[in-house]
Amino acid sequence: MNDSEKTPITPTGQNHDDTRSRSSKEDDLTSRVPDQDGDRRESEDSDNESTQDSQNGGEGNNEAPDLETLSRVSSGPPYSVFSPSVKRWIVFMNCISAFISPITANIYFPAIPALSQALGVSVAQINLTLTTYMIFQALSPTFFGDFADIAGRRPAFIIACTIYLGANIGLALQRNYAALLVLRMLQSGGSSGTIALVYGVVADIAPSSERGKYMGIVGAGLTIGPAVGPIIGGLLSQYLGWPSIFWFLCILAVVWMIPYVLAVPETGRKVVGNGSIPPQGWNMTLLDYIRFRRQPRNRPSSHVRQKLRLPNPFHTIAVLGNKDMAMILAYNACLYIGFMTITATLSTQLADIYHYNEIQLGLCYLPIGVATTVSSIYGGYVMDWNFRRIAKKLGVRIDRKRGMDLKGFPIEKVRLQLVYPLVAIGAVVYIGYAWALYYETHVAVPLVLSFFIGICVTGPFQFINVLIVDLYPEAPATATAANNLCRCLSGAVATAVIQYIIDAWGRGWAFTFIALLFTVFSPALWVIQKYGPVWREERMERMKKAAEKREAEAKEKENIAAVQNNGVFEEPQSTSN
Repeated sequence: MNDSEKTPITPTGQNHDDTRSRSSKEDDLTSRVPDQDGDRRESEDSDNESTQDSQNGGEGNNEAPDLETLSRVSSGPPYSVFSPSVKRWIVFMNCISAFISPITANIYFPAIPALSQALGVSVAQINLTLTTYMIFQALSPTFFGDFADIAGRRPAFIIACTIYLGANIGLALQRNYAALLVLRMLQSGGSSGTIALVYGVVADIAPSSERGKYMGIVGAGLTIGPAVGPIIGGLLSQYLGWPSIFWFLCILAVVWMIPYVLAVPETGRKVVGNGSIPPQGWNMTLLDYIRFRRQPRNRPSSHVRQKLRLPNPFHTIAVLGNKDMAMILAYNACLYIGFMTITATLSTQLADIYHYNEIQLGLCYLPIGVATTVSSIYGGYVMDWNFRRIAKKLGVRIDRKRGMDLKGFPIEKVRLQLVYPLVAIGAVVYIGYAWALYYETHVAVPLVLSFFIGICVTGPFQFINVLIVDLYPEAPATATAANNLCRCLSGAVATAVIQYIIDAWGRGWAFTFIALLFTVFSPALWVIQKYGPVWREERMERMKKAAEKREAEAKEKENIAAVQNNGVFEEPQSTSN
């Protein structure tokens, strides 16, 4: 079976660059990709394999269901032209970027008493900076996510890191509570802006079949921050003073920013497609500039360059208007409440019960931190394994090079199957942790239980985060920003009231209530798995029609402008004759 005989996969905006022709992409690959021959050989091998599979398994079958269509591999361009080594480099830098935001939030905890004393304010006033930090942590990605989906990932990363660096310098130098409050919000705006971007980058370079492992690595950066942050903060605050915390964060930002500006390529699919379109202007790295300074920078005629506009946070809020997205984001927020109430109260509860100092309290975060990191990385590989398992069961062929259209594929089932057992075990462990604190058992008991909470309660974060990107491939950074908005606002409320609940109900019933919260709402996952595919197809169809309408309107405007320009041009010619 040759290429012309294969059943084409109808593009729905799901994992494919929308309108680029095959011929123009192949021309771009010639000038953009160093290992052109290697990519071509891989492409030919993939075509040959898909041809053999289609011949062996498809002859004599007159029916053509959606899953059979999915099993046939398009001969179009690869999903991403970046080599595996470049992908690893991009993911590594994104992992470090993801690490910055949570460590910034948690490194601050051990310094709260010292800051209160140095600035002459109460601990309650210092705690207010935590609440405002989390509010901006929720709002900032709504701007940066929308901006990155239009202008590209690199400009958004660089602007966010610049804001973050300036805020840290100000925080290290300030000696006033008002300045601390304002600069802490600015610091949150810069560091949290990258949260939406890191998942968007993974969606740019990895198809759904191998997205789990990359998401797991990036997620490890997000989850390890809460573990090592208090340890670093406690050591710096005790031996070098609280300003050293912010100088440390300045150094961290500079160490990340220099290699990023120099050598991390643009991945935004609306800017560089699958990586084969040469970047322009501020999307270029220094290496890009050196590489292409003597070459013409012609972009394909079929590529429509995105017009820059002001970021619109309402695009993020609009994500919540979809039934499947609203339900999955709401449940993810419930799980995040369970995680935040543990991390926000761990130091205070252990200090009250066991009378530990700052460094000892920081070390108590290691079990949950190690667990969240292990679950993130390992969970990513488990996700990819489950994807392959279900695809094989359904007879769907996976093309890791070009990606696949998820139309008709139960991606909700693939991701959520793994969440059910973790939530069930996590609820039991969470309740055990609650009553271990209530009865003031040996410290090993709550610490061991916190490890399993890190595995079973925060583990589902990664599965749901990947599903969110799968369900919204046309704007993954915006969808991640919506996820961050929901969970951070929920976390801010939870951390603000949890101490009052503990004081009123006691440790046992307070944390039992949190466990029941994310357990009672867990049937929402089954609803998403059952009805989510239908809702997803309905949303994609609406978006497809809206895109066609916008394209028709744009062509109509172009035609009108062309007619007007021709009229203006021809009129002087007629008078001269």
